[in-house]
Amino acid sequence: MFLTISTTGDPERPATDLGFLLHKHPGKTQAFSTSYGTAHVFYPEADAERCTAALLLEVDAVALVRRGKGKGRGGAPDAALAQYVNDRPYAASSLLAVALSGVFSSAMRGVCATKPELPAQTRQLRVEVPALPARGGPGLVRALFEPLGWTVSAEPVALDTEFPQWGDSRYVSLVLESETLTLAEALRHLYVLLPVLDDAKHYWVSSDEVDKLLRAGEGWLPDHPEQKLITSRYLSRRWSLTRQAMERLELVRLAEADDSEVEEIDNAVQAEAETEDRPTPLAVQRRDAIVAALTEAGAARVLDLGCGQGQLVQALLKDPRFTEIVGVDVSMRALTIASRRLKLDRMGERQASRVRLLQGSLAYTDTRLKGYDAAVLSEVIEHLDLPRLPALEYAVFGSARPRTVLVTTPNVEYNVRWESLPAGHVRHGDHRFEWTREEFRGWASQVAERHGYDVRFTAVGSDDPEVGPPTQMAVFEMSTATTTTTATETATATAGGTEKKEAKAA
Repeated sequence: MFLTISTTGDPERPATDLGFLLHKHPGKTQAFSTSYGTAHVFYPEADAERCTAALLLEVDAVALVRRGKGKGRGGAPDAALAQYVNDRPYAASSLLAVALSGVFSSAMRGVCATKPELPAQTRQLRVEVPALPARGGPGLVRALFEPLGWTVSAEPVALDTEFPQWGDSRYVSLVLESETLTLAEALRHLYVLLPVLDDAKHYWVSSDEVDKLLRAGEGWLPDHPEQKLITSRYLSRRWSLTRQAMERLELVRLAEADDSEVEEIDNAVQAEAETEDRPTPLAVQRRDAIVAALTEAGAARVLDLGCGQGQLVQALLKDPRFTEIVGVDVSMRALTIASRRLKLDRMGERQASRVRLLQGSLAYTDTRLKGYDAAVLSEVIEHLDLPRLPALEYAVFGSARPRTVLVTTPNVEYNVRWESLPAGHVRHGDHRFEWTREEFRGWASQVAERHGYDVRFTAVGSDDPEVGPPTQMAVFEMSTATTTTTATETATATAGGTEKKEAKAA
């Protein structure tokens, strides 16, 4: 891959000052080893009127795959051959951006010990990148560079000049020109925007990339109209890192508007945040309500039906009153994640004896689920199609028949309080339905009547006087008459079994 930086001058401000700024002598050809190949710096032309510095990066495709270890496009397991035969050796990308920062690090920082007055001087600059991957096309290239003071020429590269009917590739031939920027500013623009246009990085993006982005974006990124896109793509669309970077960029913008230091704004925000109580997440409130209800019911052996990734199982394990906890889910992937969350492979023998994870469908009866004190269906029923609810009802209330059943589900009336939720939408893409309080109470009351349970309802989360709580919970308790009948049937069955054994023995 190839990039050139050119500038013009005169006898008073010779163009060869570019050599001082880049810390690379125009009369020499230099090579620098990188993790993925060799970077060469040379000057195709160098005199007082015009000077051009070229950076040629020779990529070692084998090293790229080996060091990538499956991460990023360089090591992506697309196909055995595709790992070695791709655009990486030829098209400007994050590889070239890393080479820029390594070879021209002092120039990017604006440091020139020999002529300290040069870094602050603006000059006529021309940057050429013959092959630049541009996901978004020439329009996005202009949208990224023009607000920074560049005149942009981004000509699409044809897929094949012999077959023009095939159209253009995703690559452009880029030429940038400016007379209002310093060399350090130009290099920082390229360092950030080359991988943004490629929309990929050849290495794993971690939290230190946020610091790199803010350093290179100082002075221009906080006010860039495409700030969000730049931040998201530079950080490989990692949501947590993008949010962190956006928050820090907002602090910079506020500090500039207030003519103060970022630390002053940051300290003020931190102090204010510390004085306010953070609201407890609804998921935590829901788990706390479930644990409290199970404790009140005196349950010791508990089923978590539709346990997902094991958050409730983990919470129950912390309380020694729950002597046996069984998580059941139809998804093997969810159970695998739950096992990792619970660290079952490293759990002590006594603790491990209290927990089991089972794969099973709640649409079918399962003898493994019989005989437990309580069962929990936390945010489960809304993931089933309505015609399948009777099957779940019978499997839990008719077959397994735990003494206590807890069912939680969203209250659709509360959805108007979620500012980020569009009108008419459910809270999760997999929800088949969401019930009003009246609908949920009607269903639960019918289930209780059919199977010999008493039911009461409780709110989870703040109970809004107009629309109710965000989550509604039904607590089913097996009625006294049913409990007595069940106990009698069990005793009778046990006695009958004993008589048969004695008869056989005789």
